[in-house]
Amino acid sequence: MKVFRYRDGLLTDEVSVAPNGGYGFGPRHLDFHPTRPWVYVSLERQNKLDMFEISGAALSAAPVFRKETLAEPRNIRGRQAAGTVHIHPNGRFVYAVNRASSTVPVDGKSVFAGGENTFAVYEIDMTTGEPVPIQHVDTRGIHCRTFHIDPSGRMLVAAHIMGLPVEEEAVIRVVPASLAVFRIDAGGKLDFIRKYDGDVGDRTMFWMGMVQL
Repeated sequence: MKVFRYRDGLLTDEVSVAPNGGYGFGPRHLDFHPTRPWVYVSLERQNKLDMFEISGAALSAAPVFRKETLAEPRNIRGRQAAGTVHIHPNGRFVYAVNRASSTVPVDGKSVFAGGENTFAVYEIDMTTGEPVPIQHVDTRGIHCRTFHIDPSGRMLVAAHIMGLPVEEEAVIRVVPASLAVFRIDAGGKLDFIRKYDGDVGDRTMFWMGMVQL
């Protein structure tokens, strides 16, 4: 990770944060805690969530905490990658997404090889910043590249970039690209509400976000 000082429109004083010389450290996305000096970073290939601490104007050289994002980290069935991470507006919870979209040939078709398309939900210890896992829940689609929490903190929307054939009980069906809507309860956990399927053809639904009107 590259950390810069920003002043008068200029970036200066670049500092590299690379635990273990950068080996086994593949940051994909990060989010800042709204009130505490904590930064939460997803490690894409390692399927981990790191918490770094801000002290003065510097980021800690190594993570204070490291957590698994996968529910079954020893059951990798294809390319598995951690993705976007967002902190709840109230600062009490952090959400990280797991993505899988590898395929295997089945009857001449490329079919989903399996893997975790899930949200990992953590409750944040407000004294130490430790993210404590409290839930793993299906995102209800293939390869959720981005997701967003609405400003009220009551709803999360997951954007799945692609459609893919999936084999279930010897039947192959296509799971389309979609927006999946979840309710966030008072304890930070996600409850699936509905999804909106979309035909993206040979393209991908690359990005999404929400704004407050």
